[in-house]
Amino acid sequence: MIHPRPAPPRVLLAIPVYNEERYVDTVLTEVRKRVDDILIIDDGSTDRTPMLLSKHPVEVIRHATNRGYGRSMMDMFRWAAVDGFDWLVTMDCDEQHEPAAIPDFLAAIERNDADVVSGSRYFDAASLVDAPPPDRRRINHLLTAEINQRLGLELTDAFCGFKAYRVDPLARLDLDVDGYDFPMQFWVQAVANGLRVGELPVRLIYNDPTRSFGGPLDDAENRLAVYRRTFEREISTCRDRLPITAVPAAAPG
Repeated sequence: MIHPRPAPPRVLLAIPVYNEERYVDTVLTEVRKRVDDILIIDDGSTDRTPMLLSKHPVEVIRHATNRGYGRSMMDMFRWAAVDGFDWLVTMDCDEQHEPAAIPDFLAAIERNDADVVSGSRYFDAASLVDAPPPDRRRINHLLTAEINQRLGLELTDAFCGFKAYRVDPLARLDLDVDGYDFPMQFWVQAVANGLRVGELPVRLIYNDPTRSFGGPLDDAENRLAVYRRTFEREISTCRDRLPITAVPAAAPG
């Protein structure tokens, strides 16, 4: 008996945008050459981004005001689940993530051996096209090491937004962080819920090293403190489902 080949997984590619009029046409033109289903989360853009998006056959969720990177990610997760996609690929719209790398993520999806395929700009020396701003590289290095030590992961880049997520396991995550500290919650939740994690090298490109996080997070030490607070809060919430190394020993009585 000849068994029919299973249907290929349905993949949604989603991009958060905020005031990306400089890049949005170029990025979407290239992305549309590689995937059919595209979702844009317009996080309250105040420039020409909404008008430019209307020229492309993509789905758009528009926030009336800027709600943050984490909120955009949660909207992507919900849309992918409701619309019945098997996988979600996320990338940025500032030309720091190359559309030419999308087939690498699609190949990783076909291998079907992970629930999260996380892009890494530091996986090998060949990925380092540009030097990152020193404070961003330092914070990424510090927090990636802390995440690995506490959660038993082996990441080389905890903060790359170029990722592929298996959609079904995302329903087990209880996410509520709206800001750029979203990854600190996500990694704890991923481990607590048994998601399998892999990495894929992507090139490190910085077109605008002066790009702002906005508000207090532009101060590197404050950003580090905010990220660590989110991490510790989430570890406390999920402590019963985490490796023993994640939970600090109780202070002597």
